[in-house]
Amino acid sequence: MTLANTTPHKNKALTALLAAVFGCIGLHRFYLAGKKDKWGWLHFSSLPLSMVIHYFYFGKPEIVQYSLLLISFLAAILQALVIGLTPDEKWDAKYNSKSGKTSESTWPLALLLVLTLGVGAFTLIAAIARTFDLLYTGGAYG
Repeated sequence: MTLANTTPHKNKALTALLAAVFGCIGLHRFYLAGKKDKWGWLHFSSLPLSMVIHYFYFGKPEIVQYSLLLISFLAAILQALVIGLTPDEKWDAKYNSKSGKTSESTWPLALLLVLTLGVGAFTLIAAIARTFDLLYTGGAYG
């Protein structure tokens, strides 16, 4: 194998970590596909769009102002779980076929997935509860 045919090895645990922590701005997508990834730019655009909405709807509930960022965050949490639960063989076939290395998932990835699931579930339940509070009581409980 020549150096011209090799591609950088994409670490599955690092990708899942990037998706869990910085996924709402698409960093994991840029790590995997580079600057040409349209979904990465869609994630990234949620931050400035949320700031514009915050400017024009100042004083409205935060869940309204930052709804795009929240949706992007929840999608990134789901992507982190999908990435982390992908079998190593399938991951290597898709992202590391020309890298010459194989992936080996270890316990830090499992710990990251447990924490990601907990944070994602808490965030989703809190967003649903706040939305119902705003819809049915007009925000009387906060």
